[in-house]
Amino acid sequence: MKIIGLTGGIGSGKSTVAGFLAGFGAEVLDLDKIGHEVQKSRTSVWQQLVDAFGKEILGPGGEIDRDKLGGIVFNNRNALLRLNGIIHPAIDNYVDMKIDEFRRKGVDIVVLEAAVMIDAGKTDLVDELWVTTAPENVVLERLRKRSGYSKNESMTRIKAQLKNGERLKKAAVIINTDCTLDELKNRVTVEWNKLQKRL
Repeated sequence: MKIIGLTGGIGSGKSTVAGFLAGFGAEVLDLDKIGHEVQKSRTSVWQQLVDAFGKEILGPGGEIDRDKLGGIVFNNRNALLRLNGIIHPAIDNYVDMKIDEFRRKGVDIVVLEAAVMIDAGKTDLVDELWVTTAPENVVLERLRKRSGYSKNESMTRIKAQLKNGERLKKAAVIINTDCTLDELKNRVTVEWNKLQKRL
């Protein structure tokens, strides 16, 4: 079994590439979605987050309000580290369990999709790293359309992440997503076919 780490900055096209890989037959684990799962209301992670950041991070139904939490951690490096210290161990446990399950089932390719794969020291989980990239103006436009973020809100999130150059240094495969969907699918197909030869 080969484990691919798929990473890239916010708005760089990771999820689109992950979707193509899933369509080709890979098992994809989106670490961001797993992060949401482990912090659902009344779990131990939920309690740790409330203890660390206060009840002001909760929405009206008692769930973690990601925008409120994001507003705290994206402007405060120490708060971001505290958040990661709570969330990442729970994500790691879940990922380990799923990888064991995939191995037992004889799955060939697993993709771990995560924006913070390098920053969080998760590269030792993967056999090779794939990085999605796009010019800043394209990323800003995607974030405006997708999330309604202003330029300042987008830049705050971009600056809170690892610089793209650091990701590219560690990449086995770089996928520029500044193209049409058909062109992007072709680019991913080429890399998928190369990967099949490396299995």
